[in-house]
Amino acid sequence: MTHTVVHESPVSKVLVLDNSAADSEVIKQFCSDNDLVGLKVRKDSLLAVLRTNIDLGGVLYSEDYGDTAEETAVIAAQIHATRPELPIVIRRNGKATLDDLPDAHRRPYCAAYVSSDMSVLRGIVDQYIFSLVYPNALVRGIGELTESVLTGQFPSWHIDRDTPHIVRDRLIFGEVFSLIPLESHWCRGYMMLQTEEKPLLGLLAGSSTSLDRKTDFRAVNSLLGEVTNLIWGSFKNRYIGDASTSAVASIQVPLVVNQQHQYISFGTDNPQLCFRYKLTDGARDRCFTLVQRFVFNLNWSPEDFREIAPESNGLIESGELELF
Repeated sequence: MTHTVVHESPVSKVLVLDNSAADSEVIKQFCSDNDLVGLKVRKDSLLAVLRTNIDLGGVLYSEDYGDTAEETAVIAAQIHATRPELPIVIRRNGKATLDDLPDAHRRPYCAAYVSSDMSVLRGIVDQYIFSLVYPNALVRGIGELTESVLTGQFPSWHIDRDTPHIVRDRLIFGEVFSLIPLESHWCRGYMMLQTEEKPLLGLLAGSSTSLDRKTDFRAVNSLLGEVTNLIWGSFKNRYIGDASTSAVASIQVPLVVNQQHQYISFGTDNPQLCFRYKLTDGARDRCFTLVQRFVFNLNWSPEDFREIAPESNGLIESGELELF
């Protein structure tokens, strides 16, 4: 098993909708300097792309994107209606303000900036995209422990791991996903694993390690549940131990799932920490993708985050060592 070495600091993908060549160069450099991955799309394909499962953190828009001010407003409204959870930041030619826009035109935007002062955009990105700080040790460790579990389950497979990224969308990848709670004094939320059913059905049908299970959707559910539980156990041992949750443990919010639109809401506007793993069996030319998301929707206190020393994990599990 081999894997791709990735950046520890999470990035975020943003859709850049700007027709100005000069300003696009400024935006491109800004993205490079600020952990953003800029993506472009043709205007006639925009809504179709937004309806896919592409992970996004926001949209950098231009007031000149449409041929007229009215078309620009219509397109912005369509983006907002299609992906209302995505912050849309508009580049203005005059001042970095929304105050002079008509109310109907202003509604889709969260903020404005001008290319002559990109520090304004930096503040907007921090507020709307990178609003939660994820310790590097946590980001690095999640990738390591997840790869370790996947290696144990698929020992002969090649694992490619994308750079971890921050997303604001609420879309579900694939047809099957698992949820498991994460609770400690420094975090409270969920880990979610998402994948497509068909590749795993093919994997199980041709695997000698499927333990003679009937190869149907139940086998896929079982496999994903097993992987989820193993990752959760490793996460708990490394970052939570037996520490009890704080008083906020009584707080709950409803989860809303719309299967037709492959949409899930955790009742919060917080961005999510996302990892994407592609597993490939070179010998049999099979592959599947696993998307892992962390949603800290109930409590997030990174200043209290501590990594449990690896040598103490066994003592904690055995009960010989307790957390103070």
